[in-house]
Amino acid sequence: MSDEREQKKERRIRWAARLGPILVRTLARTWRISAINQRGFQERRRARQPVIFAFWHAQMLPLVWQHRDEGVAVLISQHADGEIIARICEALGYRTVRGSTSRGGVRALVEIDRQLEQGIDVAFTPDGPRGPARTIAPGVVYAAQRANAPIIPIDVRASRAWRLNTWDRFMIPKPFARVTIRYGDPHEVPSKEKGGNVDAETERLASTFEALASVDG
Repeated sequence: MSDEREQKKERRIRWAARLGPILVRTLARTWRISAINQRGFQERRRARQPVIFAFWHAQMLPLVWQHRDEGVAVLISQHADGEIIARICEALGYRTVRGSTSRGGVRALVEIDRQLEQGIDVAFTPDGPRGPARTIAPGVVYAAQRANAPIIPIDVRASRAWRLNTWDRFMIPKPFARVTIRYGDPHEVPSKEKGGNVDAETERLASTFEALASVDG
């Protein structure tokens, strides 16, 4: 019975991985996307200085489309749902790092360090993979501190969207929705030698996200 369940799970993953990119491309091409305040990370890209994109798990889908084929390395959990997301992201031109704060965390952080050292941008969902929603786990701050890379906080809104019945109320903008992606200014994390405390910096980043979410429009 266990083997049968595993086979069913693998079939579900395979079909989702095949159909997922097609469905995302079909839907996302109808969205009207406005990207605000991109200058901060674009300047660093021109200077070949990698950044860490950070956004809530629920807001992932429009960003997966917006940054497709840019070679960004995205941290994705090792759960079964994470496997589906990983295969979709890879089909859309992403590198993937498998792990989370709960599973494979140390190995994932080592790999993130390696990607950043090579000049590759990295993407985090600091409340993933299981929440609580909109609560920042310290992993993203720890990675930024180790690599001396700025965090780019992001807020995403949609004029019309479906919300899945998941822990994060995952957002899927409806066809022809207006999607607004607002990038925060680069958030620098001081090194330990300069007095950077991970817990304090995590709280400061949370305040940055709150301020970004409070912006009208």
